[in-house]
Parts: sequence; C-alpha cells; structure tokens
Amino acid sequence: MLTLTQTAAEAVKEIVSRVPAVQDGGVRIRDTGGTGGFELSVAPDPQPADTIVVTDGARVFLDETAAIALEDRVLDAELSDDGAVRFALATQG
Repeated sequence: MLTLTQTAAEAVKEIVSRVPAVQDGGVRIRDTGGTGGFELSVAPDPQPADTIVVTDGARVFLDETAAIALEDRVLDAELSDDGAVRFALATQG
C-alpha cells in the first residue's frame, strides 16, 4: 500500500486546510491513464471504491487504478517558503 513520508502527511494536511468546505476531507489521487500520470484534487470524502491511506491524520484517497499502481510507492513532498507543494513518488525499500 502507498505510504506517506512525514513531510507528505504535513503537505496533505496543509492543502486540505486551505479548502474550508472539506475540512475533514483529504487529497484524492486518480490515475489518468497512459502517460498522463496522476491527478491530485482535494475531496470531502472518498469515492466508494477508493482505498484510504491515513498517516498522522492526513487522508489520501486512491482510486482503484491508482491504488494498484502505487501499492509499492512512497509519497514524499517538498514545501517551499511561498506555500507551494511538490509531490514526488519513490519506490519503497
């Protein structure tokens, strides 16, 4: 299953906190297929078939395809001083 670094968990919580309507929500990762990669969005709740990953209160919802594609990955993040967030995927191990 996808794991989150501490930095990624903080980034997810920060992103969700910026959207008052989804205070208890999370970041949803959807596999766009092909070379398009993944789409991240803030969501109030997971979709029925989503896999839910929780790390230190940060919630990430993975659609079915993303859950399979990311099962052996680690989500990391880089926070810049201006509030921008860059996510990166690495292989567990």
